[in-house]
Amino acid sequence: MIDYRHLRVALLGAGAVGSQVAALLLQHGDELADRAGASLQLAGIAVRDVDAPRDTDLPQELFTTDAESLILGADIVIELIGGIEPARTYLLQAINSGADVVTANKALLATHGPEIFDAADQVGAQVYYEAAAAGAIPIIRPLRDSLAGDRVQRIMGIVNGTTNYILDRMDTEGAAFGDVLAQAQALGYAESDPTADVEGYDAAQKAAILASLAFHTAVPLEAVHREGITQVTAQMVEDARRAGYVIKLLAVCERLTGHGSPTGEAISVRVYPALVPRSHPLASVHGANNAVFVEAEAAGSLMFYGAGAGGVQTASAVLGDVVSAARRHIAGGVGVGESTRANLPVLEIGHAVTQYQITLEVDDRPGVLATIATTLSEGRVSIATVEQTVIADDGETGARARLVIGTHKAREQDLSDTVERLAVSDVAPHVVSVLRVEGD
Repeated sequence: MIDYRHLRVALLGAGAVGSQVAALLLQHGDELADRAGASLQLAGIAVRDVDAPRDTDLPQELFTTDAESLILGADIVIELIGGIEPARTYLLQAINSGADVVTANKALLATHGPEIFDAADQVGAQVYYEAAAAGAIPIIRPLRDSLAGDRVQRIMGIVNGTTNYILDRMDTEGAAFGDVLAQAQALGYAESDPTADVEGYDAAQKAAILASLAFHTAVPLEAVHREGITQVTAQMVEDARRAGYVIKLLAVCERLTGHGSPTGEAISVRVYPALVPRSHPLASVHGANNAVFVEAEAAGSLMFYGAGAGGVQTASAVLGDVVSAARRHIAGGVGVGESTRANLPVLEIGHAVTQYQITLEVDDRPGVLATIATTLSEGRVSIATVEQTVIADDGETGARARLVIGTHKAREQDLSDTVERLAVSDVAPHVVSVLRVEGD
């Protein structure tokens, strides 16, 4: 039997993911040692209540409430508490004690990432966070390592399983948002308070992490434009279907050119419900699955698909990081810092350029469409398609029609200004929805 060097692993948190990580470390320790070149000893699990009931059967003697002592005696610290504090304090303590850290904490990295990475650089430690952006999907390493010699141009990602489940059910069954949300909560796909998911906060945190890696630029969370899916109706989903699209909540991160930076480049990072052509690979991502579509200058188009959440699935990504951390300990040397030296400006959404689908309710009378077309043209928005459906005619107030207008590519600010003018006009006072089109 090989006499491996022993590495002490501290685990912070024993929730759905933490419990699975602990169980897998104990069950497959010998196999992981062969892969890592070191024996991984689970030194303890820090929790708030050692007697709390847990789904996974773990040795009671591993649990402790003394997180700081556990951290100070560890070579590798796994943080699966979530939230900002005390997770931030614990990670900084671990780094300053010389340990490498593994985390799945997207909220912490999106808000305090630069601070944590700088602390690691100061002492030569390494921060691993494969599980922070898309659960079990390996996307962090490809962006940080495999594509480091390429230029990523664009990322489109379905990075929240709850919203994808809801929108997929609305598309396949014609169900209303509220009904599907209730079903998702009953099945455990959505929290009792689903705000972080359905309002796009979770996806925005992941977008900030992915954009920072892809464009070698620190992207603060407040620079990410965020919209949720609570305003998506069954009628909007049906209109999308008739036009050959499906609605997905997307994280879009892209490189823009000609914006006055020293390099002539900038980036846009945004999260919103968007229309995706049914021929696009992202349109076939069903249920609670995630997918990230990457467009790189040399490598071309790449797609990463799989489970975006789940205890054992996320634990897989965490343990991959643990093995990497162990290998680094054996090899020695300082950790590899995050590359943010490009320092590209992050632009507001008004600079983004894409296509749109505008849905209006109007009086069905001569001249209305011509007036709308003129207003759009004056706003530098060009019409690509128009679909008109009569929706009411009571014989007194006259007929009403629904117009679904598809546009060619336009600047977001131009589109927004034009829609505002339409909303206060006599011809189109009711703007039902405006959806961006991505991936066309």
